[in-house]
Amino acid sequence: MSQNKEAGTMTKRRAKNINLTDLADEYGSDKGSTKHRYTELYHLLFNPYRRRKINFLEMGLLIGGPEHGVDKDRKTSDLPSIRMWLEYFPKANIHGLDISDFAWFEHERFTFHRCDMDDRNDIERAVCAMPALDIVVDDASHASHHQQNAFLEIFPKLPSGGLYVIEDLRWQPDTYEVKGITKTAALLRSFIDDRKFSHTDSAVADAFNTLIPDISACIVHPVKYQKNRRDQVAVIHKR
Repeated sequence: MSQNKEAGTMTKRRAKNINLTDLADEYGSDKGSTKHRYTELYHLLFNPYRRRKINFLEMGLLIGGPEHGVDKDRKTSDLPSIRMWLEYFPKANIHGLDISDFAWFEHERFTFHRCDMDDRNDIERAVCAMPALDIVVDDASHASHHQQNAFLEIFPKLPSGGLYVIEDLRWQPDTYEVKGITKTAALLRSFIDDRKFSHTDSAVADAFNTLIPDISACIVHPVKYQKNRRDQVAVIHKR
């Protein structure tokens, strides 16, 4: 077999048998086996979408931003998880949202949106510039009100069957977290336990409770899927 044919065969085999955790480790994403292990869950959930022409959004594109006290206008030079998603979903349109600038990254299936999660109007503006989203992954600042702002603006716009993921529920940054706010993990747990969202801010509780008819399932997994560890990642399915 010629080298070109052999390379082509290996590429086809990789594309057919691709594993999301392997991709995460290859591209240096913390979603893989070296840290969070989210990709073990995501491969189960997302594999049926792999060959479909879906619209995918990830919020929060590179660790080390303002949530860690770094200026939002920091210089950025890599997009590990976006590179991972582009290979994993060969037909998908991938959208990325961040408060820092990643407009330098060019790919025919990637669109960048700059947005401040502190501002619901800004989130709405960004989402209005996107098509209907099939999968959303929130890996942004991890501040509770940012996660909740995003969910309230974006989840209603998902089509039936859409998946909404919120990462890193166990940790909130001191730079952004609002004192006394109901954590997103506790908010989701209240729905799982009581079929009703409870929040210290009644307006936020009401806004979430209006979405209950659109939620067909909500699961929350602990850190590294180990029993009795803190809540880590949530998946909400659109009815």
